[in-house]
Amino acid sequence: MKDEPKPNQSLSLRINIFFFSTFIIFCIIIVRLAILQFVEGPTLSEAEASRDTKNVPLASIRGTIFAKGGEKLAYSTPVQTLYFSLTAEYAQTATDKDTGITARTPEAVAKADTLAAALAADFAKYGAKVPEDQVLTKAAILKAMDLDSKVYSGFMLRPVKRGLTKEEIAYFMEHRGKYPNLTVSEEDERHYDPDTVAVQTVGYIKTFKKSNSLDIYKNILAAMKKEGDPGLSYRDDEFVGFDGLELQYQRELRGRNGYITVGVNAKNMAEGIEATVPPVKGNDLWTTIDKNVQLKTEQAILDQIKWVHSNPVQGKVHPDAKTGYAVAMEVDTGNVVAMASMEDYDTNLWTTGTMPADVWNELMLNYQNGAVTPISSGRSGHNFDSAVLLGSVIKPLTVLIGLNEGFITTGTSYTDKGSTTFGRAGYETTVRNSGGHAYGYFKSPAVAIEKSSNVFMIDMVGKKLYEKYGSKGVDVWDKYMKEFGLGEPPESGLPKEHKGVINYFKEAENGSPQSALVYASFGQQGRYTVLQLAQYASTLANRGVRIKPQLVSKITDQAGNTVKAFGREVLSEVTFDNAYWNEIIKGMNTSVTAFEDFPYDFARKTGTSQQEYYENKSSHLADNGVFIAFAPRDKPKLAVAVVIPEGGFGSNSAAPVARKIFDAYDWEYGLDGIPKKSLPQAESTTDGAAAADGAETDPEQGD
Repeated sequence: MKDEPKPNQSLSLRINIFFFSTFIIFCIIIVRLAILQFVEGPTLSEAEASRDTKNVPLASIRGTIFAKGGEKLAYSTPVQTLYFSLTAEYAQTATDKDTGITARTPEAVAKADTLAAALAADFAKYGAKVPEDQVLTKAAILKAMDLDSKVYSGFMLRPVKRGLTKEEIAYFMEHRGKYPNLTVSEEDERHYDPDTVAVQTVGYIKTFKKSNSLDIYKNILAAMKKEGDPGLSYRDDEFVGFDGLELQYQRELRGRNGYITVGVNAKNMAEGIEATVPPVKGNDLWTTIDKNVQLKTEQAILDQIKWVHSNPVQGKVHPDAKTGYAVAMEVDTGNVVAMASMEDYDTNLWTTGTMPADVWNELMLNYQNGAVTPISSGRSGHNFDSAVLLGSVIKPLTVLIGLNEGFITTGTSYTDKGSTTFGRAGYETTVRNSGGHAYGYFKSPAVAIEKSSNVFMIDMVGKKLYEKYGSKGVDVWDKYMKEFGLGEPPESGLPKEHKGVINYFKEAENGSPQSALVYASFGQQGRYTVLQLAQYASTLANRGVRIKPQLVSKITDQAGNTVKAFGREVLSEVTFDNAYWNEIIKGMNTSVTAFEDFPYDFARKTGTSQQEYYENKSSHLADNGVFIAFAPRDKPKLAVAVVIPEGGFGSNSAAPVARKIFDAYDWEYGLDGIPKKSLPQAESTTDGAAAADGAETDPEQGD
């Protein structure tokens, strides 16, 4: 009988077998990992990369911007574009061992040449007849294919030809097998009304590559990255809004991009199209701009600029008036029916994606909207921008402040001697009325507004603010200004909306708080845009209710359904005694020749702000024409503001433009609710154009 192993020997054998088996298994795993990493790794990586996909955006058709009456101010027409997808067979490279230069292989070059030659022949056969210099040659096609990826990333589609003919579209759709690297996609071409209607307000487009520094696109790209939504992605050559309503409503107008899903290999090259998701067309904007009123406003400005060039007012003409700005805003709704910044230009110049240098040199000073910003929005002869000192149009508010502060009452009388002084004894500064007029006895503050008395505003409000508040009086003045939108953005939403240039704080620091309040009281310490002045006039008409200027009434989808509607929106409200409102509105009664036969009682205030310029090493003063009004006086319907830099007195330069705006609105809608165009012709006034041109104001009243 054999001896059985001892228990400890059996356990030792089992342990040895276990460790040996474990060692063998680990060796197998290590060897397999080494094979995967060093032998099969590159092949597997390439296979994995080849299964990666990228989404290439397809731009949607941009929505239309309509005028109030349905006229198209900006619209897109669909065009079909042929795209080329760059794959490895066309971009394969090799490095020369002797020179070290890497270049596309002869096979890749030959393949691209063959494709380009075939396409050139197809375009010649099926394309529309074009001038010889516009023929799409083999060389032009090779350039468009961007084989070296100098313009587009490797997987991005390259546009070969935009605006395919019906024959070309049919041909390429039928021969997909012959051209697997080509795809036809619908895009849009943007157009603007050739009548140049409110062009700076409507805005313009640029390619995304030239626009992605704007905040709106930074935010969109951030959202796209966060959400991973391919419908938010942009192509570099896609046209997007860059200014005006085109930019403000970019998201609504653009719609939703489609995209092509392409397989991409390790070299970021396309490996074929796997799926296509079509784009969704953008929504349409319906603006509050009335085309007829707008065009008459624009023409009225141009006519009046020409008029002041050749018609002397108080002994001189005004050849340096080169620009003009106007806004007409409905008092009850806030709807802006006209917004003009003249001279304007044809925004179709932006739709090609490139701007010739000589054309840009002519546009660079007036291509932005002078109604909302003084930047690049026109210059007068002595380089004044669109935001001028508001002048005497401030006086209704100055009197309102005096009434509210208790400095005056509605029955306060005053004797205007034509000048007044302020400052320390022995160092007084003298300020006079316009033209040095001494207006004599005023029985009430309303007469001071009507006569446009500088000295009343200084003695009864400006100096008294300083006496009551000292240096804090400037802050009190600023508070009142902002309640009426002067020094605050109007909040229309238009890009680059300006809040004005406030000078009274600087004057208080460099001069004195008293001088700041004195000069501010008659309109020489704040420069504002014409939209701010229109909102100010509207706030006076609404007795302290400041309304948001509305430029869009609704947004509709492609089926015509209203996606969003806009209505009256109150921004702020200030309360004063109703007797105070009655007093200042009564005082807005300056005599203006251009309105002598106007059939409505209306509130108005002329203004002439003096602005300094230097010429021949000496200082001079030029007169800017400013005018605000609302009509009718008791039931205000429309508020209007007009500015003509260097146009002379506001009664002669700006007021005649306002008259034509009121007439145009009355014709279309009726200041009394009855459109005059609906009346029998014999009973109607005019076709919306006033007969009166600029003429001198009553010499006994100044601006």
